[in-house]
Amino acid sequence: MKGIKLAAGPILRLLLITVLVLVVSRPQQLKAQDTVSTNDVEFTDIATPTDQLIANKKKADSIAKADSVKKAQADQSKTVIKPKEEPKTLWGIFIAGLIGGFTAVLMPCIYPLLPLTVSFFTKKSGSRSKGIFQSVIYGLSIIVIYVSLGLLISIIFGSSALNELASNGIFNIFFFLLLIIFGISFLGAFEITLPSSLGNKLDQNADKGGLAGIFFMAATLVVVSFSCTGPIIGTLLVDAAAKGDRLAPAIGMFGFSLALAIPFTVFALFPSALKSLPKSGGWLNSVKVVLGFLELAFALKFLSNVDLAYHWNLFDREIFLSLWIAIGLLLGLYLIGKIRFSHDSALPHLSIPRIFFAIIVFAFTIYMVPGLWGAPLKSISAFLPPEATQDFNLSPIPGGESTTATSAAPVTSIKTKKYAENYDRIKTRGLDAWYDYEQALQASKELHKPVFIDFTGFVCVNCRKMEADVWSDPRVFNKLKNDFVMLQLVVDDKAKLPSAEQYTSKYTGKKITQIGQKWSELQAFTFNSNSQPFYVILDSNGNQLVPPTGADYNVENYLKFLDSGIAAYKK
Repeated sequence: MKGIKLAAGPILRLLLITVLVLVVSRPQQLKAQDTVSTNDVEFTDIATPTDQLIANKKKADSIAKADSVKKAQADQSKTVIKPKEEPKTLWGIFIAGLIGGFTAVLMPCIYPLLPLTVSFFTKKSGSRSKGIFQSVIYGLSIIVIYVSLGLLISIIFGSSALNELASNGIFNIFFFLLLIIFGISFLGAFEITLPSSLGNKLDQNADKGGLAGIFFMAATLVVVSFSCTGPIIGTLLVDAAAKGDRLAPAIGMFGFSLALAIPFTVFALFPSALKSLPKSGGWLNSVKVVLGFLELAFALKFLSNVDLAYHWNLFDREIFLSLWIAIGLLLGLYLIGKIRFSHDSALPHLSIPRIFFAIIVFAFTIYMVPGLWGAPLKSISAFLPPEATQDFNLSPIPGGESTTATSAAPVTSIKTKKYAENYDRIKTRGLDAWYDYEQALQASKELHKPVFIDFTGFVCVNCRKMEADVWSDPRVFNKLKNDFVMLQLVVDDKAKLPSAEQYTSKYTGKKITQIGQKWSELQAFTFNSNSQPFYVILDSNGNQLVPPTGADYNVENYLKFLDSGIAAYKK
């Protein structure tokens, strides 16, 4: 028993020391008990209990600091508005489809068919209820045909191919020429029609009766009216395909066909309303001509896309605006009857609607004129070439007189910015951006500022709108200028990487040979996004500080996003 007591003495003293260590370090350990794992702990000789206390305190302080940073980031994430770009894009395409469909109803190939088709159903059916039912089936058949066309486009190209259409040179040139042909067709030079044999065959099947007969009647309408609807459908599909979303063509066609089908169904419900419709006449052809001018204007956007992505440097902002101004003047003169085409009816007097349309066109044309001297033209900036392509610019820098925008850029040890020569035509005036990821991180370490990544594109419509509407705010501009190392990564740049920098992607196995491909892969596989604009804030080691955001046209929300990134970097 005595031996046992002697042996217990050192054990008891060791237990007391251990308890003392635990009591002293317990507050810090309680904070970290949910995050600390002992799976990889290595046991070593402990010199003294004091050494252990110091080690435990350092470890607990480190864990507590990490927890506070995580909590701060969690709080900041609540204030950051995350983008929901896909629903906005699809809704925009759907609305564009609706507008195109309602416009198509006013075309000379469809409008005269409204009373004929509705009266056909109401008389042939024998009863009003049956006529309404058949008209609804007719409308649904139109929707099925057009949506199937949209789905077919998606299946043929696939989502990845659709995403590349926006900046692909061959496709953009093709779209440009296609829209020019559509515009010339609407101006009356010729008509684009499908083979008459196809229309005759569908018309024969329509005589069979029953639901199948109604479906073939709808198909006959689609084919016969193609000379009027073809350019509208083509423009809509081109725009939808350029969005890069797999569902975009089908959504666009759904909106178009819904608008086209609604009048047939509504007038079947209320046949007496047909009497209130304006009679067919020369005004129907005027609708076609107006759309022809709009097609020509829209086509220039695709030519601008190619010019920017392939660095042709031919199609500057003032050239683009000059062409739009010329088209606007010609359209306005046409509306007031000063210009007539060979197939136009005589215009003895101006109607009130025609006067109002002419006023809108002339006002819009006059609005564009100051853009020739650098006016921002915010309402259409998304469709114009970047402001940096302007040769003569009298507009002030957004930060105003007090900003340091015109001062020399902060000095770093990096003497030459990589790829900078590619982006003279896209840079935002007054902002000093970097264009290489590694160089931006190095600059961040030397300047002690967070990195602001702007994933952008030459042909990115929303990027230009953000730059014109949000970055132009003096508060946003000065924060981007003074508080961040700005890194602009252009994902659709077709310029070749130097041979030494080309590589094979470990994600896709494809050869990365272009600058844009390099940054597109970085965005997709590092930040799990492939839409532009996309904004990310990093520390000097490349760690993401706050949740990224996309296009957000609310200046206050965008300021919160920037402030949250600055606060996270400081902590």
